[in-house]
Amino acid sequence: MRCEVHGQNPAYRPTRSPLPLDVHELRAVGIPNGQLMLETLVGVPMTYSARDLAAATPIDRDRYVDLLRVVALAVVMLGHFFMVGVQVDPDGAVEVTNSLTVISWAQWLTWFLQVMPVFFAVGGFSNAVAWTSYRRRGGTYADFMVSRADRLLRPTVAFISTGLVVGVAVEASGHLDQTAIMVLRVIAQPLWFIGIYLAVVALAPSMYALHRRWGWRALALLVLGTVGVDVLRFGLGAPEIIGYLNFAFVWLAVQQCGFFYADRIPLLDNRRFVAVAAIGSLALTVALVVWGPYPVSMVTLPGESVSNMTPPSLALLSLSFWLMGLALLLRAAATALLGRKPVWRATIAANGVPMTSFLWHFTVIVAVTGLLVLVGAPVFPTIGSTTWWLLRLPLLVVMASVLFGVVVMLRRFERPTPWQIPDVALRRRHRNVNVAVGAGLALLGILGFSVAGFAGVLTLRTATLVVMPMSALPSALILAAGYGLMRWSASPSPATRHLPTASP
Repeated sequence: MRCEVHGQNPAYRPTRSPLPLDVHELRAVGIPNGQLMLETLVGVPMTYSARDLAAATPIDRDRYVDLLRVVALAVVMLGHFFMVGVQVDPDGAVEVTNSLTVISWAQWLTWFLQVMPVFFAVGGFSNAVAWTSYRRRGGTYADFMVSRADRLLRPTVAFISTGLVVGVAVEASGHLDQTAIMVLRVIAQPLWFIGIYLAVVALAPSMYALHRRWGWRALALLVLGTVGVDVLRFGLGAPEIIGYLNFAFVWLAVQQCGFFYADRIPLLDNRRFVAVAAIGSLALTVALVVWGPYPVSMVTLPGESVSNMTPPSLALLSLSFWLMGLALLLRAAATALLGRKPVWRATIAANGVPMTSFLWHFTVIVAVTGLLVLVGAPVFPTIGSTTWWLLRLPLLVVMASVLFGVVVMLRRFERPTPWQIPDVALRRRHRNVNVAVGAGLALLGILGFSVAGFAGVLTLRTATLVVMPMSALPSALILAAGYGLMRWSASPSPATRHLPTASP
């Protein structure tokens, strides 16, 4: 079997390693016969090392997108580390809070550290490229959604399954006290991001069609929707539930920005335009915070009557434009850095395990912190003191090392599945509906866990998701039904065909 790799001898053979790619990703890094390789080895995972993929990277690949994906999640995880505020008083009393409530000036740092919008913009770029590729090959919404969702849901299901086992064990052993309940709920909080991102991916084909038809007007409508919701909330006293519409308006607006980047519109290469837009967005954010009803912090803090994140606000959307503009301004310098082989290899390696790293980082922070408190380690001085700041770096090294070990053990769950596409006779419309329904159920199950956590699995302890009471066990059943429906809709049948190989 011949494998031609961009810039390599046709005899080049990749080595086996923990960095898997599906057929579309193989083509994305310049391996034209990726489809043939997977067709020949149906059911056999194909894995490639960071060195292999670095060598196979086409010259025209936008490496900056890959870097932004990694950096955005890394910065979010770093921010969570700094926000966990634990203080052990001289009398042995343990106080747990968000450090930003104590170090109030640090709330301004969230204007640089709340980079989740950058991840959603990168997602918009990736969704646009993937959907265009599937359409060109004759694929459907179901093909696109199953492939994209599987990379999210496989590590998510592994994380949730582990959480359920731990939750049941704690409850069955009679140790489900208030501290355990808090911990089992807190470690599930990263799931809100997975749920919202899954929803954005599910809507990507429709939103991209709107983008192709209306262009800037589609983005403008989403911005106006955000403005309208906040006017209703803060100006007309509408019920708080109205604000949850902004989960759609804000994150879909950010995704639309990724669509523009995928289109390579010349305006985004105009540094003067980008700088003016970024500075203008930053100035608008300042005005909204100083004269509007919005808090300084761009993350949710305990005791706040208004949050910029839950639900998302106009201030967060304005900040998103500032962050995306800043990212564009840094593109040239970062792209030059990515030309260095070690940097690019590290970027590729990190892109192989983004969801596993993100899902488990908060669990690692809580677990390591709890262990250090139990053994009486003198590493929890007064929050914000000089000693507290000096201890951040060694604690970060310890937690990053533990997270690295966890990721190494669980990275196999990010290994993509080489899906086959059922024959047209199986009715595309039915597959599309099945996958859409499955995605909706999976979304509901994941968001249920994000509020209920893993506490009270056996006793069905509930928490409220908007207006709906949710608990861990029903959430697990809903997620299983949704994910199972999606996988069933993409399962090979006696009559199967592969998507045709795209032209270079």
